[in-house]
Amino acid sequence: MKKNKLTSRRMEKLVSEIAQTYKDDTGINFIDVSNLPIRRKILEILELLTEVLFPGYTGTRTVTKSNISFIVGDILCQVYTELSEQIERAFQYQCRIKKCDGCDCRTMAEKATQHLLTQLPKIRELLKGDVGAAFGGDPAAKSFEEIVISYPCIMAIATYRIAHELYLKQVPLIPRIMTECAHSRTGIDINPGAKIGKNFFVDHGTGVVVGETSVIGNNVRFYQGVSLIAVSIPKKAQSIRSAKRHPTIEDDVTIYAEATILGNVTIGKGSVIGGNVWIRNSVPPGTTVSMSKFESLYKHSKHKKNK
Repeated sequence: MKKNKLTSRRMEKLVSEIAQTYKDDTGINFIDVSNLPIRRKILEILELLTEVLFPGYTGTRTVTKSNISFIVGDILCQVYTELSEQIERAFQYQCRIKKCDGCDCRTMAEKATQHLLTQLPKIRELLKGDVGAAFGGDPAAKSFEEIVISYPCIMAIATYRIAHELYLKQVPLIPRIMTECAHSRTGIDINPGAKIGKNFFVDHGTGVVVGETSVIGNNVRFYQGVSLIAVSIPKKAQSIRSAKRHPTIEDDVTIYAEATILGNVTIGKGSVIGGNVWIRNSVPPGTTVSMSKFESLYKHSKHKKNK
C-alpha cells in the first residue's frame, strides 16, 4: 500500500499557502511586532503579586515573621522591573494602533506600575473582607486558609482587584489578560473595568459573568451562573461601548444561581434575586424576586410484582 508522504515539494506548497493567509491581515498575526506584552510574563508577574497578597500560600518561598520584609521587598523589586517593561510594551502597542507620536510610554508604564504597587495594602484589606465574607457565608468552610487555598472565588476576585488598578490607569491588554487567566482557571469571568465594593462573595462560582460597566456594592453575594450582562450592541451603534451598559447591584444583595440581570438596571439595596430569573427592569430596595408558578412534577414508576 502506497503511503502518503509530505514530500519537500508538498511541504513547500503548504508553507506558501499558509503564508498567503498572513497577508493584509491584522489582529491575529504577531509578525514584525516587538511591542506586545508577553502573556507568559504577565502570568508570572500575577503569581508574584498573589504571593505578596497571600504570603507563603504558593509554597515557593518559606515565609517567616523574620524574613517577610526581605521576601516582599525582593518580590516588589522584581515586579516593578518586569511589569514596567510589559506595560511599556502595551502602551507601545496602543500607540502603534492609534498611530500616535510623542507618547512617553516608559514614563506612563512606570507610573502605572507605581500606582498598582502603592494600592497593594488597600487590596490586601479588601481581600481580607472577601475571605471573611466567604467564611461567614459558607458553613462548609472550616478556616480562612481553606478558603484562600481552595476557593476559586478568591483567586478570581484577587486577580480582578489587581487588574482593576491597571484598568484605572488605562493600561491596554494586560488587565484583560489577567482576568481571562482567572476566568480559565476558575470559571468566574470578571471584567477588570467592573467596580466591586467590600466583602464580595461568589459561592461555587462556575459560570459567573460580571461585565465591564457593572457596579457591585458592599456585602453582595452571588451564586453560580449569575450573569451581569449588557444587551446586544447593534452594528450601527458602536458608540454604546463607552456607555454604562451593565447592571448596578447595591449593598447587601443576594443573587441566587443562574439569575441573569440584563442592561443598565439597578438592583436595590437588600434585595434577594431568586434562581433562574431574567431581569430587564430595575428592582426597588428590599425586594424579593422569584420565578412565577414554579413547581416540580413527580412521577412514580409502577413496578410489576414478580410472580
